[in-house]
Amino acid sequence: MSKLKYYIKSFRLRTLPLSVSGIIMGSFIAFSEEKFNVYTFVFAIATTLSLQILSNLANELGDIKKGTDNANRVGPIRSLQQGKLSISNIRQMIFLFIMLSIVFGLSLIYTVWDVLTLNSLLFIFLGLLSILSALAYTLGKNAYGYKGLGDIFVFVFFGLVSTVGSYFLMSNSINFAIFLPAFSVGFLSVAVLNLNNMRDVENDKNHGKITIPVKIGLRKAKIYHIFLIISAFVAMICYMNKIDANFSAYLFILSFPIFLFHISAITKETGKILDRQMPILTFLTLLFTVLVIVGLLFF
Repeated sequence: MSKLKYYIKSFRLRTLPLSVSGIIMGSFIAFSEEKFNVYTFVFAIATTLSLQILSNLANELGDIKKGTDNANRVGPIRSLQQGKLSISNIRQMIFLFIMLSIVFGLSLIYTVWDVLTLNSLLFIFLGLLSILSALAYTLGKNAYGYKGLGDIFVFVFFGLVSTVGSYFLMSNSINFAIFLPAFSVGFLSVAVLNLNNMRDVENDKNHGKITIPVKIGLRKAKIYHIFLIISAFVAMICYMNKIDANFSAYLFILSFPIFLFHISAITKETGKILDRQMPILTFLTLLFTVLVIVGLLFF
């Protein structure tokens, strides 16, 4: 029990709301079209949370092995870095969450298809790919998080796979329009990663970790950050226009002034102070998602 709080710390609970934003978006857009299965939704959330915690654990292990988590790092001190958990402890947790991801993922697929079909096999493949991506972000010699590819993977898995995938599981259909809200979630998810990378830019640069801020510099990374946030709103406005939504469905625009406060803060801040914006941006992404759903369902 003495290690429990350090395991929970390694789970990085503040990242979890972001991980389910795409599931909520895709599922409740399907709900607005009268296509929804509560069991599918529950197992989709459980699978996503398991994958996110798996990714966080693998990230902690990979960064400590590569020397990136050190005394010069700006963000929260990790349990491995403190010596409160051993590498063996983290590996055991990684194995546990691989198993949980598989169990919840197969249960999710079973709520939609109780026999093997081409679609169920596709989602099994996507599930396995998600597990591999969670592990490969910082683990191994070819960790893509160290090669400037993290933004692409976050956009694909947090945005496209999460939103479009959950919509398809609910509706058993797909259309072009659903990609627009998926883009919105993807852009905001990448913005969270970019904020994390801006915070750690100096330490990452010193340890050979290539991220967008390392490649283009902090000033341009802040411009990129603003582009991501504005693009999320543009994509969602295009979606509402595409489906001929009522004016009230544009409720999510009410969150834009709060995003402007965030933008103002990140343009002035660097290093450790940027870390304060991490939970704020994560919350804003979830708020954006909830306002979209409320606007579609209740007005």
